[in-house]
Amino acid sequence: MHYRTVLTLALFSVATASHAVSLCQEKEQEIQREIHYAEKHHNQSRIDGLNKALSEVRANCRDSNLRADHRKAVAEKEAEVSERKAELSEAKQKGDAEKIARRQQKLHEAEQELKALKARDY
Repeated sequence: MHYRTVLTLALFSVATASHAVSLCQEKEQEIQREIHYAEKHHNQSRIDGLNKALSEVRANCRDSNLRADHRKAVAEKEAEVSERKAELSEAKQKGDAEKIARRQQKLHEAEQELKALKARDY
């Protein structure tokens, strides 16, 4: 029975530690992964751009700003989804099958992008 308690505490500690990483630290780690990939492929211009981005993240990144930017992006994508729904409804009223198919595809893409944004842990 004792080993279960130790295991539970260990798992809780790992879970807590993983949440202790800030959003800015996650962003920094993501850029560093991209730098490593660009180095593997000898893409110097990409490396230079990523190093500049990394410097800016280190100097200016604030978790609260990232959260606010994320909320804004979600709101904009929700507005786009609403607009796409209205366009699809209009196309259906006109009965143009080709236009309906295009509008359905655009709506589907916007919904997928919104879903991906909402899935991000902010």
